[in-house]
Amino acid sequence: MKILIVEDDASTCQFIKAGFEEDGFAVETASDGQEGSYKARVNTYDVIILDHSLPLKNGIEVCDEIRGSGSSVPIIFLSVIGDTRKKIDSIEKGADDYLTKPFSFDELKARVKALLRRPKKIEAPIIRAGELSINTEKKEACRNESPLNLTRKEYNLLEYLMRNPGIVVSRTMILEHVWNAESDPFSNTVEAHIAKLRKKINSGNDQAADKEELIRNIPGRGYTIEI
Repeated sequence: MKILIVEDDASTCQFIKAGFEEDGFAVETASDGQEGSYKARVNTYDVIILDHSLPLKNGIEVCDEIRGSGSSVPIIFLSVIGDTRKKIDSIEKGADDYLTKPFSFDELKARVKALLRRPKKIEAPIIRAGELSINTEKKEACRNESPLNLTRKEYNLLEYLMRNPGIVVSRTMILEHVWNAESDPFSNTVEAHIAKLRKKINSGNDQAADKEELIRNIPGRGYTIEI
């Protein structure tokens, strides 16, 4: 899952970024409204955390531009402004939630996860695809109920594939959702992580050698997970 934080206070931004990265999210930041609006419209994010009072463009303007571009990405305002009229204006411009500062990071994280569940219509933390299952709350994965010892990035990659079962996701889509903008698009990092993930999924599975790969490579298009 990938988050964009649009926040001009450096310490607050770093605090939020570190918290979500610790929880396994890929996080990008913008320090003013103009940069935030641009990133939100040209990149793909799973949720945006947006301050209200920003340099160059305020949060309402940014939200309006994002929605005007046709994007339905979930947006949560995080602002020191607790005025009811501002909250209403934000919701009317397309925001999905509004949290005032000072705030509890645990509450922010809970609200973000609620927004992530909403468009996907996920009713439970367990997602299954064939023999594979993941627990999105515990960040755990299993094959035939046997736990898989995955790194954080391997888990995030598997979760992204399992949230899109039967769909061919391109290398670019994987980079956008699992890695951040600093990742080198010409490196073989996706291929390397896919190879390691496949090896761990097949490790210890007596019938794996006789079965088709659960994660399939579609030449020239990308990857898909069997369902």
